[in-house]
Amino acid sequence: MAHRWTGVFPAVTTKFNADESLDLAATTRHIRWQIECGADGIIVCGSLGEASTLTAEEKITILKAAKEVAGDKPVLLTVAEDSTRAACALAQAAHAAGADGIMLLPAMRYVSDERETLNHYQRVADASPLPIMIYNNPVAYGVNITPAMYAQMADEPKYVAIKESSGDIRTLTNIINAVGDRFAIFSGVDDLALESLMMGADGWVAGLVVAFPKETVAIYRLARAGRWDEARRIYRWFAPLLHLDVSMKLVQNLKLAETMVGMGTEHVRAPRMPLTGTERERVQAVIEAGLASRPVLPAL
Repeated sequence: MAHRWTGVFPAVTTKFNADESLDLAATTRHIRWQIECGADGIIVCGSLGEASTLTAEEKITILKAAKEVAGDKPVLLTVAEDSTRAACALAQAAHAAGADGIMLLPAMRYVSDERETLNHYQRVADASPLPIMIYNNPVAYGVNITPAMYAQMADEPKYVAIKESSGDIRTLTNIINAVGDRFAIFSGVDDLALESLMMGADGWVAGLVVAFPKETVAIYRLARAGRWDEARRIYRWFAPLLHLDVSMKLVQNLKLAETMVGMGTEHVRAPRMPLTGTERERVQAVIEAGLASRPVLPAL
């Protein structure tokens, strides 16, 4: 089956000023840089984009700004709302604002059962004509979309992709065994990305790409070309950095990395606060070590 989306889709951070207001200029500058470095699409206002601290109006503002600089690359808005009604409304607003699709999570806070989860997804699909990337992250959000559930969802044509973030590499094979190539499957866990590509993933919704886009794109393209030894060499260098994405403080970790490569600041919205003390020193040391040993990338 021909899929709508493949490749590296950065889940970009939302840039703020020191007073926690949106810094749209910095946000669009960063998105432009991601595209210039080879990103195949952009996802805004996700977990890394501090979705829980943004109003619906701010999410649409960020979406419109991203669309202005993304060229012909698809821009997806994350829909991660507390209720199905709110998710439907945001999906409708995303369509009106020119989104190319949405990345859809189960309703936040309430842990829905299988029937409720399927109903939530179908109601959002019915509310908007936009194609949908189904985001499954049971570790962070408590709701698990199983391969058997994907089989039930396969008849809805608006579901075109899955962001697989269960943390269990076996899940990818189980999905393919259940539904074949019905959906494009994206790895959603940075330090399982190469393993996922080896097992048949079509893309990578990436985190550390926000500070290291060229390396992320190189791993993806080398893997797709079957150049596994070259991909592994970069991935092994990248691994300590990629582990920073699998953390309750992934936003602070990655915003520190952006700052250290000259493409952002550490400004976050409360209740988050920037890293301090020994915690910051530990993360900074990982980033410094990565920058000091940055590999020369092969021709792609």
